[in-house]
Amino acid sequence: MNALNFILALLPILWLILAMSILKMPGYRACLIALVITAALALFYWHQVPLNTATAALEGVLNALWPIIIVIIAALFTYNLTLKTGAMETIKAMLGSVSTDKRVLMLIIAWGFGNFMEGMAGFGTAVAIPAGILVGLGFDPILSIVSCLVINSTPTAFGSVGVPATTMANITGLNILQICSSTAIMQMLLTFAAPFLGVIIIGKGTKALKGMIPFILIAAISFIIPQFIAASFIGSELPNIIGSIISMAAMIAAAKLLPPKTPPEFVVEKSADAPKLTVGGSVRAWSPFILIFIFLLFSSPLFPFINAPLSSIKTSASFYAGENPATLTFYWINTPGVLILLAGFIGGLIQGASFGTMFGVLGKTIKTNVKTIVTICSVLAVAKIMGYSGMTSDIATVLVAVTGSMFPLISPVIGVIGGFVTGSGTSTTVLFGSLQVQTAEAIGSNPVWLAAANLVGAGIGKMVCPQSIAIGTAAVGISGSESKVLSKVAIFCLIFAVLAGIFCFTLPLLGIGG
Repeated sequence: MNALNFILALLPILWLILAMSILKMPGYRACLIALVITAALALFYWHQVPLNTATAALEGVLNALWPIIIVIIAALFTYNLTLKTGAMETIKAMLGSVSTDKRVLMLIIAWGFGNFMEGMAGFGTAVAIPAGILVGLGFDPILSIVSCLVINSTPTAFGSVGVPATTMANITGLNILQICSSTAIMQMLLTFAAPFLGVIIIGKGTKALKGMIPFILIAAISFIIPQFIAASFIGSELPNIIGSIISMAAMIAAAKLLPPKTPPEFVVEKSADAPKLTVGGSVRAWSPFILIFIFLLFSSPLFPFINAPLSSIKTSASFYAGENPATLTFYWINTPGVLILLAGFIGGLIQGASFGTMFGVLGKTIKTNVKTIVTICSVLAVAKIMGYSGMTSDIATVLVAVTGSMFPLISPVIGVIGGFVTGSGTSTTVLFGSLQVQTAEAIGSNPVWLAAANLVGAGIGKMVCPQSIAIGTAAVGISGSESKVLSKVAIFCLIFAVLAGIFCFTLPLLGIGG
């Protein structure tokens, strides 16, 4: 019976793998069908009463809308507004004016600015925007996408202003700071390796490392240390943002003060079409992102005299009609989505946009992301039904029986599968977060550590996700070349997945994490 329960409980997940990787079905459609499959199984096999199934799905949808989707819409609105006002062209020009060495530019744009965009917006922007800038500067399109995909594999947990990690805390009840700290520790060596690999990829071999090791070390360390500190003491919203800002500043200073010797094959010619840079224009261009950073920082627990009154404006409610319902808490002001929207509107005014223009951009952002909204709502509804009906615990039971104490070795791989299927750290968290925690409890492992493993794996899986690759190829104008990108990035995904499993299993044995 356990084996049958395991197979049937896996059906929604197996369907998503089949639908999205083989049938090439759009994510929103595949997830809606997965919701129907899950509800049918819960009703007719696990004998969950209809009211409980419906209210479990309702809880999932409401949890998706607030705070997850509001963050996504707010972040994408801010980015789209910078495109509308032309501020993004100024940002591109600033980034491209630092050096004529393509290896340095790749690190500043894909590593520094890419991690910044992952922290601010996520959902493909950290691949699409840096890759587009690199190609605009004359870089190889395929290699630009591959380098961005590899680099974007590690900041996912803290992407979109920390939504994946925050969601993990919400659905599991675990401490958010412990989740963030454990995630940063587990993926630290992978994060350290990413900029080295980016240089090797863009330079077509290890020869590109010649003369670049000191610069890459500055890029890596100046990001990793602030990211870890922010994750451990502030939370999920700012690790990528703080780390990338400090790293970009360090790289720009290093490029000016200690520029590496550039072989002729790595020289990039500056564009004659770039806008003229001024201090005022640069500040205006960056103003929405500066305000987002300020608002998120000062509303964080680091400033309790601001955090406490804002956090008190909330509503808590339970929606599931069955036993042991979760309590959802809706923070109406002190939630990243609201703060980002506010920063976006103020930044838009600074850039000269009218309210009509800004509301037009907001409306278009919502309209063009309806399918994303449906996808996330469906996935969260699936996860809630699976959790309340007992499907998730049945999967965990079999995994414990088969792997026992060795389960941490495959824990990140489960996240990789989720990242590959959904292309989202948040959706992967919703699919497998509870499974990881229940399995950890069953084998006597640390639930926080395996929750972190799921977040780490999700980012790795996004490297080879069809959705991520398609976003990259579309951004640089080479749609149809997805198989070429996949063939080059797959080996890095495999290496990272194996290493993540080894780190997850061995680091606690060494007294690190776990």
